[in-house]
Amino acid sequence: MTVRYPDSCLVQFAKAPILGRVKTRMQSALGEAGCLNLHRALVEHQFCLQHEALVSNFELWCSAKHNFFDQLVDGTDVSVRVQQGKDLGERMHNVFVDRLRQYSHVIIIGSDCPSLDGEYVTEALDRLKQGVPAVFGPATDGGYVLIGLSHVNSALFDRVRWGSDQVIEQTRERLKGLGWQWDELPSLPDIDRPEDLQLLSNFTKLNNFVV
Repeated sequence: MTVRYPDSCLVQFAKAPILGRVKTRMQSALGEAGCLNLHRALVEHQFCLQHEALVSNFELWCSAKHNFFDQLVDGTDVSVRVQQGKDLGERMHNVFVDRLRQYSHVIIIGSDCPSLDGEYVTEALDRLKQGVPAVFGPATDGGYVLIGLSHVNSALFDRVRWGSDQVIEQTRERLKGLGWQWDELPSLPDIDRPEDLQLLSNFTKLNNFVV
């Protein structure tokens, strides 16, 4: 299939769907099994959204091998690879190093933001193509839902408190320290806490998780 930006790569990060290890902050509202089902639904929603958008080359990088991922990509040309690194920052850095050997621009997204669509990714790639070395999609909770780079430096991911509300602000400080320019897209919400479930009412395949 022909993609709009053949010199670029979009990488979706996804945790392996293991009971009791995903969406744990939702357990009070959904229980362990409900959290697992929500995680799987969010991963599948984001995968289908980006695969159908045909914006750029698309890959799925997971935290560990799992037959859920094999079934998800079955019948597509999307490859599944396993992330390497001791924390999220190291895993993202390693992917950027690997993929930027082949592509001019690389974007990493998570699987927890159902409103992150192909148009949002397109806007990020347009910014990179205009010459800015980094672009971010901030999350409303202080993290980010998208990071796109044209080149990489490990300092960008060093000593960041992953999972906290300080991620995007600490990342801005790293960018300033590197002397990099960067662009930011409009903020989008992740689905992480029980109060976030109301945001799923706009998505047909996800609104059954609204409580």
